[in-house]
Amino acid sequence: MSDDTRKDLPPAALRALAEAEERRKAAAALDLPPELGGRDGPEPVRFGDWEKKGIAVDF
Repeated sequence: MSDDTRKDLPPAALRALAEAEERRKAAAALDLPPELGGRDGPEPVRFGDWEKKGIAVDF
């Protein structure tokens, strides 16, 4: 968000954005082991559907 856009927000929204930024900085990256035989690309659970052989299944 640009500074001009943030100026138009109410103080509560600015406070929420600042708190969210602090949580993002404090969150530790997960140190997960690599998946053997797993799928390539983004995690399907995160993006809401699973695609295999051209068929997308929304779950």
